[in-house]
Amino acid sequence: MASMLVQHHVKDYSAWKKVYDSVAGFRHSSGEVSDQVFHDASDPNKLSLLFKWDSLANAQKFAQSAELKAAMERAGVDAPPVVTFLNEA
Repeated sequence: MASMLVQHHVKDYSAWKKVYDSVAGFRHSSGEVSDQVFHDASDPNKLSLLFKWDSLANAQKFAQSAELKAAMERAGVDAPPVVTFLNEA
């Protein structure tokens, strides 16, 4: 199983969370198995998201999708995300 770690900053966590929740179906249909959201200890708008995916190819395809880019813009992501793809050891 593949994982994807995404780190980014948002303007307003509450506004971001509404959009994040609204695209859950798209994430699941793209191969997401599970997700976790973490706040930075010193900045609640600095987020780390850890996703499990059914395949690395689906995680990479999702990360490059126009739908994701549009959702991030609507959600107020205010800096380019750092995306890391991981394989379980």
